[in-house]
Amino acid sequence: MQLRHLFFCGAAVIGLAVGSAGAAEGSPATAAAVSQPVYKPDTSHQNDPLPDGILAWDSLTKETNVPADTAVANFVFNFTNVATVRETMVATNVTTATNITAVTNSSFFFFKKIAYATNFATVSNLATNTVVRPAPVTVLDVHPSCGCTTAKLPPLPWELSPGTNAQVEFTVNLAGRMGTLLKTANFRTDRGYKALLFKITILPAVIPTQTEVERARALQMAKMDRQAIFRGDCVNCHAKNTEGKYGKPLYDSVCAICHDSKARASMVPDLHNIKTTTNAEFWRTWVAHGKPGTLMPAFSKSDGGPLSDIQVASLVQYLTVTFRPQPAENQ
Repeated sequence: MQLRHLFFCGAAVIGLAVGSAGAAEGSPATAAAVSQPVYKPDTSHQNDPLPDGILAWDSLTKETNVPADTAVANFVFNFTNVATVRETMVATNVTTATNITAVTNSSFFFFKKIAYATNFATVSNLATNTVVRPAPVTVLDVHPSCGCTTAKLPPLPWELSPGTNAQVEFTVNLAGRMGTLLKTANFRTDRGYKALLFKITILPAVIPTQTEVERARALQMAKMDRQAIFRGDCVNCHAKNTEGKYGKPLYDSVCAICHDSKARASMVPDLHNIKTTTNAEFWRTWVAHGKPGTLMPAFSKSDGGPLSDIQVASLVQYLTVTFRPQPAENQ
């Protein structure tokens, strides 16, 4: 009897060893066959309004005031992924009544061989349990309302892990702009989209003021050399603020200081009440080449002024449309 038990035990050990070797040989093949799934964002909700409780924003609206000569305006929107998902799970509570009869009538090596006679009476109670857990959010697209606005953000799609703090930056090009600008950007995710709003108020150009002594000295210099306003201290008002400006912003920077000033010299004409017949050629001659024997300088670079041909053309267009001769009955 003892030898028979030894034989069966040895056979069982050999069988376990062979099975283990086979499993070891099959492991690399199994691992090689497993590949990571390809990520594919869900775009079915990107055109739906983003519900509350998905992204927590510091603000959905940003505002700023900038001086008239500002080239760009920058905005930063900060947000946090606070999204969650609700999952319903099944919980099973099992109550078991068991009657066991144990008989120890033989031996198996140093263990006791036990024969069981068992009667099971089982009752299962089924219940549902709702679990709320944090969830990722994927940014699919950020689309500004116009080409003058650009967004700075990571490559898309941009996956935000639960609790992630992040930001998106916008830059608005203000070249040639004036007044108040309203811009928007649609921030689209796999959970919906949110509209971001930014407002830029471009402040009017500040016309520098002069003391009576400074004005008298500047007038005397201009009478001697009308191009003198583009040199020395005068350049700060008449030439320094022309870079990147056209049309009205350019007029406000280099023309209004004389023609719209409350302390306008008597020999400087009031363009709002001009009585001379004007046209584009009239304005181009005065702007580009000035007028000898007066305080009017030549603004074109070819004549020693600060303005390019394109700037001169933009100024001529603005003057032609804005300052028209007064009707004869008002003269």
